[in-house]
Amino acid sequence: MRQFSTLLLLVVSIHISYSQTRTNISLPNTSDLQKKWVDSIYNTMSFEEKVGQLFMVAAYSNKNESHYKDIDDLIENYKVGGLIFFQGGPIRQAQLTNRYQQKSKVPLFIGIDAEWGLSMRLDSTYRYPWNMTLGAIQDYNLIREMGKQMGRQSKRMGIHFNFAPVVDINTNPKNPIIGNRSFGEDKVNVTNAAEALMLGLQSEGVFATAKHFPGHGDTETDSHQTLPLVNFDRERLDNVELYPYKELIKNGLASIMVAHLNVPSLEPREGYPTSISYDVVTKLLKKELKFNGLIFTDALNMKGASNFKEPGAIDLEAFLAGNDVLLFAENVPVAIEKFKQAQADGSLTEARLAESVKKILAYKYKAGLNKYKPIELENLYNDLNAPENDALNYLLYENALTLLKNKDKIIPVKQLEKERVAYVKLGDAEASDFFKKLNDYTEVTEIKGTNLDSVLVDLKNYTKVIIGFHKADGAWKNHNLSFKEQMWISKIAKQNKVILTFFTKPYSLLKISNFENIEAVLLAYQNNYFGQTVAAEAIFGGIGCKGKIPVSINDIFYTNDGLTTTEMNRLSFASPENVGMNSKTLQKIDSIAAYAIAHEMTPGIQVLIARKGKVIFQKSYGYHTYEDLVPVKNTDLYDVASLTKILATLPNVMVQFDKGKLKLDTKLSTMLPSFKNSNKANVKLVDMLTHQARFQAWIPFYKATLDSLGQPSDKYYRKTYSKEFSIQVSENLFLRKDYQDSIVKIIADSELLPRVQYKYSDFSFILMKEYLERTTGKKLDKLAKDNFYSILGAYRMTYNPLHKFDVSEIVPTEKDNYYRYTTLQGYVHDMGAAMQGGIGGHAGIFANSMDVAKMMQMYLQKGKYGGHQFFTEATFNKFNTCYYCKDENRRGVGFDKPQLGQSGPTCGCVSMTSFGHTGFTGTMAWADPEQEIVYVFLSNRTYPEAKVNTLSRENIRENIQEVIYQSIEQ
Repeated sequence: MRQFSTLLLLVVSIHISYSQTRTNISLPNTSDLQKKWVDSIYNTMSFEEKVGQLFMVAAYSNKNESHYKDIDDLIENYKVGGLIFFQGGPIRQAQLTNRYQQKSKVPLFIGIDAEWGLSMRLDSTYRYPWNMTLGAIQDYNLIREMGKQMGRQSKRMGIHFNFAPVVDINTNPKNPIIGNRSFGEDKVNVTNAAEALMLGLQSEGVFATAKHFPGHGDTETDSHQTLPLVNFDRERLDNVELYPYKELIKNGLASIMVAHLNVPSLEPREGYPTSISYDVVTKLLKKELKFNGLIFTDALNMKGASNFKEPGAIDLEAFLAGNDVLLFAENVPVAIEKFKQAQADGSLTEARLAESVKKILAYKYKAGLNKYKPIELENLYNDLNAPENDALNYLLYENALTLLKNKDKIIPVKQLEKERVAYVKLGDAEASDFFKKLNDYTEVTEIKGTNLDSVLVDLKNYTKVIIGFHKADGAWKNHNLSFKEQMWISKIAKQNKVILTFFTKPYSLLKISNFENIEAVLLAYQNNYFGQTVAAEAIFGGIGCKGKIPVSINDIFYTNDGLTTTEMNRLSFASPENVGMNSKTLQKIDSIAAYAIAHEMTPGIQVLIARKGKVIFQKSYGYHTYEDLVPVKNTDLYDVASLTKILATLPNVMVQFDKGKLKLDTKLSTMLPSFKNSNKANVKLVDMLTHQARFQAWIPFYKATLDSLGQPSDKYYRKTYSKEFSIQVSENLFLRKDYQDSIVKIIADSELLPRVQYKYSDFSFILMKEYLERTTGKKLDKLAKDNFYSILGAYRMTYNPLHKFDVSEIVPTEKDNYYRYTTLQGYVHDMGAAMQGGIGGHAGIFANSMDVAKMMQMYLQKGKYGGHQFFTEATFNKFNTCYYCKDENRRGVGFDKPQLGQSGPTCGCVSMTSFGHTGFTGTMAWADPEQEIVYVFLSNRTYPEAKVNTLSRENIRENIQEVIYQSIEQ
């Protein structure tokens, strides 16, 4: 059910106005039209204009007008050929690009370092994983799709060159500048990943630039600060560092960036940078490797180059070495003068100049700059941050997640009912998403403290401890474990079963010399929402692990190590686009919810949607009350009213049916012998649960316990607890303990309706509670918990929530002015259920949307969830059958079903195999096997009073359900 193509749902067309003509780019062709355009431009240029084309200068969109005018000057007076944009924002950069392009005689090249997306340089743009994270992914098609998305975003911004991919093979973990920017230390994996990214970028009409030639992976210094030494012989360079370039060149690489490195085996002059070495750029790259694409220098302001020669001189030297484009020149006017001098003394020939300038112009033609169009600013932000980006990011992080150790197959955690799980956070960065997602699977307690001994004492009460190491998610941040953190891990692991999860670069593991006492080591690579989400999912079996570590860690873990696990049919998380739904359509739900709250149909709402086993929408709206003091959170508990029937009573009935203790034609007198002499003795189970047993719709049991003034009678109630008055119906009101039997007797003595017909009644489920408790010897709340909730990890689904949760976590249901005369918050709204101690077969459950969804997903999977079979598929199918549709009774056995005519519980757009229930407090849970959808709607529409059900009259629940089905991509 949950297997679907990783790319089919991602390659969704993004209809945006591209800045240039969209073409599939690799190397410039030699068409007559291209040659004609190139020659027409070149032949009109002065010497200075030709030289100007060689420069790509640094531009920023976060600086002031003075800077912008400096760029204007370089364009108008020195005819520079391109700009490399650095820090700023997308709208500002687009506006500046349009401004600069308008001023340029020949359209400008626009380039950017966007190795993990435009967000490497621009705020308000999308961020993809680092290359090191991508290096763990085994499905290169995902990386190619990432390249395509990055290409579309660059194209939308009028960018022609993305200075990516980094193809440095990071064989030195001490490398201060490459590290996470590398795909890893295995040359084949680096090459395959880089090629995938390159092909994706170039398929969208954006030039890829492999860097940093001839290889910056095994250095211990930063070329931004000094000239790094690469002291390998030629054989090693050929075999390792140059390998990716050879392969990418074969497959159409558009351009290469040459680094500032000291490589004695390639350049005999001592300390001579590769970026200005003729032997490296021309002899090796152009002639030996036969690369005829565009060649960029790395930024010429970097100390690895600028320490060697003065501005202007370094530019000329780089050009004479064979480079085509001079990046981040520090002084263009001085450089142009140097070129003039070189022309005068004969060291710079017309042929050499024409070679690069015509190549640059050919690339401009290929980029569509012969038909330049300005960037369309309208909808730019939304186009750059399309929902499809999130869908891909989920898959990228999911596929990268790497399990390095898994003693006794501790991951995924299986029998939740037997576990007590603790979480210990290490590191100084944010971890809230991880902790929240862990708690979406089961109750996980965070153990905090600064004293290790105290923490160790607290942890003795837990069966498993999840340690998360969280550091700031920056490519160049320090991710090393401190000595204290190493000690904490060692001590905790010695005493407990530990799942150690790293949200850092893999080199963080280097500080741990011994993993012997650690049961599981999970590498999530990055400390962000996606990394934290997929890690929690994998720990509890929502997804499987499939990544391989791209670098080696001491002599413990080796490149391409990684264990696989399988998912356990538990809900996981994704974007709507991952499951064939449209995020923009689903945004209509926000408006419907806002409308309902604004018109006081309910103070607050929870909505959850899952499809194909993945939660793709989970939001809370409004407040606990109309006083707007407490916002609704996803974890808050609602009184779900009649959803109790299918969340507590029905599943336990199905267990008894599965064991052969019940049949659909079992009579009530068999289930409850006390009914043997009643008028209901021969009523069958199937008729009870399809609401055609001729039962009365409702009896207000509580009214018989009120005095003549409508107040709780002293005959039945006390304001304090005692053995005789032990049934708590509200905060300060206790019912006589023997009254529960009275409810059953009242039902037994009640009249039957005159004929068989569909008539909704709570009686059936009140009686089924009685049957279950007498048969099993357990109270229904314990049955529900032991048989279902504990196994499902639905710890926020419970009767009598105040026994477990703080009142602030429970949404109030009503200001009762007719029975209990108090605000009901944590006490069941239904009066009959309250008179049964809050534990009714028909009402009494409190839950949040996530835990309701777990139960509905279990039904959707026909009795399976989390590796547990609760009842057989055959049993589910029998209960999800409409036996009396021919008699205009839509009901299944316990389940509500879609309407047969115009009106009913659903939008009318669900399949007839779908099932669910609604609740009086304004709740709904519905599942559709054909579309694999679970929909949960929770509200307290009964607050402050329940009299007028505008929520139902205005079809709020149904309208949201309709939007869900509208969002399904056909």
